[in-house]
Amino acid sequence: MVNKPKTKQVEKESTNKYEPIRKILEEQKNSLLKEAMLSLDPAVTPGVQTFSDLGDQASAESDRNFYIRLKEREQKLIKKIDAALEQIENGTFGICESCGKEIGFKRLKARPVATLCIKCKTEAEREEKARNL
Repeated sequence: MVNKPKTKQVEKESTNKYEPIRKILEEQKNSLLKEAMLSLDPAVTPGVQTFSDLGDQASAESDRNFYIRLKEREQKLIKKIDAALEQIENGTFGICESCGKEIGFKRLKARPVATLCIKCKTEAEREEKARNL
């Protein structure tokens, strides 16, 4: 009888443990991709327009910039979702990138792309706030 490598068993258990989160991630990704496909429609996408009134032109430019920033954020989120799905598959999902401890299941369910446990995230935010003061 050949013993299976223990790492494969751990990966399988980890994959099963995070199945509800995997489903959440896949739903989020599908939703973002559907929105992206809809935004390819020129009728939905704010384009470059010229206005005789400078106020209208500034407002349209502001709307366009906001739309672009929103799309960039969505692209970053899709990359984070892909990374999380890959981690679920390879058994490394749910491990804090800073301290190496397991991230709480409730945190992962609330924010599936989280890469830091609550303690490390709180500390990182505290340090960022101190740098900005």
